[in-house]
Amino acid sequence: MKYPFFLALDFEDAERVKQFIESNQLQGVPVKVGMELFYREGPPIIEWLKEQKHPIFLDLKLHDIPTTVEKAMNNIASLGVDIINVHAAGGSEMIRAAKRGLETAVNQNVPKLIAVTVLTSMDEATLQHELQVKESVEDAAIRLARLSKENGADGVVCSAHEARNIKSVCGEDFLTVTPGIRLQRSDQHDQKRVATPAFAKANQADFLVVGRSITQAENPKANYHRVIEEWNNA
Repeated sequence: MKYPFFLALDFEDAERVKQFIESNQLQGVPVKVGMELFYREGPPIIEWLKEQKHPIFLDLKLHDIPTTVEKAMNNIASLGVDIINVHAAGGSEMIRAAKRGLETAVNQNVPKLIAVTVLTSMDEATLQHELQVKESVEDAAIRLARLSKENGADGVVCSAHEARNIKSVCGEDFLTVTPGIRLQRSDQHDQKRVATPAFAKANQADFLVVGRSITQAENPKANYHRVIEEWNNA
């Protein structure tokens, strides 16, 4: 993968995805497929993206009883995606079941399993007052990252603000995938713990997820190259 950026394809249907990719000449770039698109289009959109040589992060954030997650992961592995995720809050048994489901699938390549720590739309007030988690966002993210590593995950989804400390606890090979990426002077939208590509790189993020800064820009292709520029110049 030349550049470690997943373009978030947060579109409502396949037709809009294809039009966006083709009109902006973004064929073959790494992409993230989330719930909105996958629940509408299902496996065929994954098959089309694979035919176009796009590395794929399938962002479904599974969170259910271990048996259900294991069986779901067994099916997902057959799609041939590169990365898939669960919620770390599902606990140790669920994370192990997810990994087992991927590894026992009849598939030559096992997708990387990453676990969501604390959503980048959440801040400390949400965590402590609404969810009654009496620790800082960073402490919660590190705790959940350690839990994920101990139970077979290959990495986590976290804010770029937590990536460096997660690496220090879980090791350099433990992947940090960081959404909430905004170009300099971009709108935060509904994200609270945002970061620029340069900040994410400096804080040891392995992969960035970039969505609205590109997909809602007047010139998406130019903004995609701005991400590259900001990363390279960090």
